[in-house]
Amino acid sequence: MLKSAEIRRQVAQRLRELLPKAKGWEEVADLKVGVQAADFVVKFRLGDQEHVMVVEVTSLGQPRQIRAAVTRLAEIRRELPAAYPVAAAVYIGPQSARILKNNGFGYVDLSGNCALAFDNVLIEKEGKRNVRPSSRPLRSLFAPRATRVVRALLAEPGRAWRLEELAKAAQVSLGHSHNVVKRLADLAWVEHDDRQRIRLGKPADLLESWCDSYTYRANELASYVAPERITRKFMGEIARAAAAHGRRYAFTLNAGVSLVAPQLRVPAVHCYLEGDPAPVAAALGLRSAAEADAALHFLAPYDPGVFHGVLEKGGLKVVCLPQLYADLAHYERRGREQAEHLRREAMGY
Repeated sequence: MLKSAEIRRQVAQRLRELLPKAKGWEEVADLKVGVQAADFVVKFRLGDQEHVMVVEVTSLGQPRQIRAAVTRLAEIRRELPAAYPVAAAVYIGPQSARILKNNGFGYVDLSGNCALAFDNVLIEKEGKRNVRPSSRPLRSLFAPRATRVVRALLAEPGRAWRLEELAKAAQVSLGHSHNVVKRLADLAWVEHDDRQRIRLGKPADLLESWCDSYTYRANELASYVAPERITRKFMGEIARAAAAHGRRYAFTLNAGVSLVAPQLRVPAVHCYLEGDPAPVAAALGLRSAAEADAALHFLAPYDPGVFHGVLEKGGLKVVCLPQLYADLAHYERRGREQAEHLRREAMGY
């Protein structure tokens, strides 16, 4: 697969071809706009009128990645209301195209599809097939052990890694880390700098693709009726009981968000807990219950990687931000809304 820099170069060339009468063409890459960074901004003239186009490039043009691009472009448009937002990818299919059109955004891909509609310009070409279809599914990239590497990268998105460092941080073998990084590079999600260190290119795209393959229900739940109203004090008692039994723990979902980016009350507590939850539940005086009737849910980790990079907030441990976002993405109680709140308030990508 093309690297992100090459996709960007070809997208810029494609736009110039689509707008042959444009004069004074200027491109500015990685422009900081508010809290977002635009992949590139194009300024040009058509006749005597100035135009500004802000372009978000995503390596995959699947609906989930396009929705994330729409969110970023909308935030940029609030800062630059005169700019015309455009999403770009190797291929943007019909469903992704509809999402963009419904939001009033343009798009262009490297397979020949495009839709640009601003002022007196209307260019639309549809029906072209993907010129670079992926022959390998993404599911293996998000298998439990492979996700340890993905999670480590997403937890420190600005870091440049040596392969040995990444393997150690993710607690996988050097060979396994190499295979995951190679696949990520094929998808243009990581690149190597001039010192051959590994750098994450498009963290938001990688995060959304992980969410496509993961749900918090991959973890087995043990549910209990809480003896009192859900408070920070009760969460502290859970933490102390886990520590007393020598267990790793980390809060997630509503409870995790309440510690990292507070906004709502906590209707239920979800907490990753290592090992058998029964002794910890007994120490807290908890009674087992059906999930729908419970206020406390212990999650048996589907993989020990969920404890990578845990945060400490007010003396309580919370899963790292990418794990928290992935857990929220498919949570039935306003999970997607809370995930986006977390991204805006705490994640920076």
